[in-house]
Amino acid sequence: MKILKDIKDLKGYIKQEKILQKKIGFVPTMGYLHEGHLSLIKRAKAENDICIVSIFVNPTQFGPNEDFEKYPRDFEHDCSLLESANVDALFLPEPEQMYPNGFQTYIEVGELTQNLCGTSRPGHFKGVTTVVAKLLNLVSPDRAYFGQKDAQQLLVIEKMVADLNMDIAIIGCPIIREEDGLAMSSRNSYLTKDERKQATVLCKSLKAAKAAIDSGERSCESIDRLIREIIAESPIGKIDYVEIVSRDTLQPIKVLHGSALIALAVYFGKTRLIDNIFLEVD
Repeated sequence: MKILKDIKDLKGYIKQEKILQKKIGFVPTMGYLHEGHLSLIKRAKAENDICIVSIFVNPTQFGPNEDFEKYPRDFEHDCSLLESANVDALFLPEPEQMYPNGFQTYIEVGELTQNLCGTSRPGHFKGVTTVVAKLLNLVSPDRAYFGQKDAQQLLVIEKMVADLNMDIAIIGCPIIREEDGLAMSSRNSYLTKDERKQATVLCKSLKAAKAAIDSGERSCESIDRLIREIIAESPIGKIDYVEIVSRDTLQPIKVLHGSALIALAVYFGKTRLIDNIFLEVD
């Protein structure tokens, strides 16, 4: 596996692979890799000639009181996993590479970033779209892979790529869960043993919502109430939001029909976890 820390080296490597007409699959990450990331890598390798992964903890998507400095990092473990997964190249830039002195250009997507995590984390998606646009521009992949756990992020990136006429396929991949249903996340490492146990109410509430919908429930108010009742089984769970929205607009809906998203954000102690399900409802 090639480790490329300099943009010039990355561009040289990409140019060589493009000359050989190789299809490039790209998986951007913030490191502290787990089975969720590896599922993206596995698909990228299956669908392309080469797989490139980036690890960059992006400072511009963290708010002033968020966990940038504490965000988990384990480069040696990450490299071991990437080597085992037969990744072809790792792009590992320093912040000064991505945001050189005098940097002042940002990309923003409008309506899709106005609620859900956009409300709770103002400025977050401005940082996400800017760094993803830069990475896509640098790597120039044929396909880029993102996990559906970050559902709003996935939809925002799809919109950005479409609006900017980027010739890149954005591939959303299913949430990978622990045996007890908790969605895999680097931030799970923050949880105490008790918080970790109680966090399973997220998956439990979504399963109950899906069962109710499969049984014919279409009232978003009723589904919202069911989800909140189950989350309330955790004495420490503090809801940031429970939202049932249109997949196309991410705006709240009152009655389920067509493509929809149920999205949750809940604090367990100081750790904010998100989870979701996409729905297709007749």
